[in-house]
Amino acid sequence: MKNTINKLLVNHSLFYKALLYVATVILVVYLFPKSGHFKYEFQKGKPWQYENYYAPFDFAVQKTQEEIDKEILETKEFSKHYFNYNEQIVENVKTTINELVAEFIDTSELTKNAKSNLIQKTHEIIEEVYEFGYLETSSEQKNEQTVITLRKGNKIQEIQLHKIFLSNQILDFIQNKMGEQPYNETETAIINILYKELKPNVSFDDSFTQKTLNENLNKISYTKGLVSENERIIFKGDIVEGEKFMILNSLKNEFESQVWSKSNYNWIVTGYTLLVALAFLMIFLFLRKYRLDIFENNTKVSFIFFNIILIILLITFIVKYDAKYVYIAPIVILPLVHKAFFDARLGLFTHVLTVLLLGFIVPNSFEFIFLQIIAGIVTILTISELYKRANLFISVLQITFVYFVAYFAFSIIQEGNAQNLNYEKFVYFVLNGAATLFVLPLIYIFEKLFGLVSDESLKELSNTNSQLLRELAEKAPGTFQHSLQVANLCEACANEIHANAMLVRTGALYHDIGKMLNPMYFTENQTTTVNPHNDLTPRDSAQIIIDHIINGVELAKKNHIPDRIIDFIRTHHGTTLVYYFYKKEEQFIGGKVELNDFQYPGPIPFSKETAILMMCDSVEAASKSLKEPNSQSIDELVDKIVNKQMEDGQFMNADITFKELQTIKKVLKKKLKNIYHLRIEYPE
Repeated sequence: MKNTINKLLVNHSLFYKALLYVATVILVVYLFPKSGHFKYEFQKGKPWQYENYYAPFDFAVQKTQEEIDKEILETKEFSKHYFNYNEQIVENVKTTINELVAEFIDTSELTKNAKSNLIQKTHEIIEEVYEFGYLETSSEQKNEQTVITLRKGNKIQEIQLHKIFLSNQILDFIQNKMGEQPYNETETAIINILYKELKPNVSFDDSFTQKTLNENLNKISYTKGLVSENERIIFKGDIVEGEKFMILNSLKNEFESQVWSKSNYNWIVTGYTLLVALAFLMIFLFLRKYRLDIFENNTKVSFIFFNIILIILLITFIVKYDAKYVYIAPIVILPLVHKAFFDARLGLFTHVLTVLLLGFIVPNSFEFIFLQIIAGIVTILTISELYKRANLFISVLQITFVYFVAYFAFSIIQEGNAQNLNYEKFVYFVLNGAATLFVLPLIYIFEKLFGLVSDESLKELSNTNSQLLRELAEKAPGTFQHSLQVANLCEACANEIHANAMLVRTGALYHDIGKMLNPMYFTENQTTTVNPHNDLTPRDSAQIIIDHIINGVELAKKNHIPDRIIDFIRTHHGTTLVYYFYKKEEQFIGGKVELNDFQYPGPIPFSKETAILMMCDSVEAASKSLKEPNSQSIDELVDKIVNKQMEDGQFMNADITFKELQTIKKVLKKKLKNIYHLRIEYPE
């Protein structure tokens, strides 16, 4: 038990990676749809590449979404609108009007015949108004049809809408029925009574109308026709279009929804697990082979896996909500983020693997994978300096344009013309581009969460007005000038061999900040002829020189400088000797000297950028010792210093090629010659 615990403690980093690997695979498989996949790939407008295909079982041919939408629209358009006829209101109105009219007529001086005629007209008006009903004002806008369905008790009757009275028709109707104007006093009074007391008795029955509509919608069939088992579906070489395309799509959906989910669930999960595990294993192998520094850093590995899961999670939610919005998701943020924190090659590699995994989730997987991989390549190729916002904006425009072109190409291949383009997708691509601009604040959030450094942070750190660099300029002005010169040399070399120029420049600016604590012990800061090393032994002097590495690391940590920059402070002298004081100690004691007392603690450079700084720092410092700088002496100096560092094995872990070293030497020679170029003497 004790041995097991000790092994876990010793190999805790690998144990963590194994747990991360298993947890990620389980989570991604959980997010995947638990359905099988039709084993044949086909596209509308393309030939069937496989053997003659026959139906493996009976299945129904599904209607297209357009057909279903059309039927739904027609059902809604022709669905009956129901209105209620309230007989109780009619009875109440008749009683009230009859009483009021009778009371008024009894007090009038009209003849019996005239009274009888008025009562008769009143009854006729009431009967005619309520024959089909008087519609409520609030219900007048509820119907757009010319024929409505009227529910009168237990009877249902379809009538023309114009037969029902509306509020703006009542007064004209009453007046017309009463006869020609002018009206006498009694007729006017009866008209007022009728207009006032006639009440609407027909109202729109919203609940019953909706219930009927829902019943009709539920009756819509989503299938048309049946394909029997062993019935031929398509011949080899036939073009996948029209009815064949619909039948194949129906069969594909049948495979994914019914057959697989019922009988082969466990096999599907096993298959998904193997494929996902293989994909993430490829990431580990890539990091182990080509990015060992990232592989050994659990935080960076976790960050890579976190971003992949985040993208898969986003697409899963979108597909579950509505798959048509899948192109709004800014998937190219993944390679952008990985390029910002690591490099373009890793960014593209993780992007391609992630898109391949997403192919199991999204519809039209081939189209989706093609579009996203092309967009990812364009992203990597076009964005060279993410911290420049103009570059990001231009690149987003290019990515959006590539989406447009690729989708247009797919559409005309599938449809055979450009008339059936789905213009909504172009809007989705624009929204995708707009969402991609969110990468800058996202990078800032990731920096704080994972303690990583991006180009945007490097830009801020390289500002010479920052507190620490300003303090260096005040306390050790010579060192500050040396750091600026080295930074310029490093940047030129990095650009030439396609290394991270911004990173190495920033590292060069901070590499000697440890000299601030004892600035006068370094020759570039000595303004007088008095050298404080004259009062020290060579061993003590060497220790002060070596301590500027340790002091620099402590100072950087105190000022919250990222580890990525601190690496330059640690490695810029590697494990070389403080040669001047080493030789002086040999002369002082007249014998052999212990190397460890005069050797920098290391480690040696482990990247192209840290190797560039070591070369530039040593060459720039040594060039100050040239009494008469000329082309030959500069060439010899650069060759001598860089070759000595190579012989001492300082670049063994730096992943830098011999060709790149030769290129760096050429750049250094050229730059130093420019620096030490002498002006011609002007005559008195």
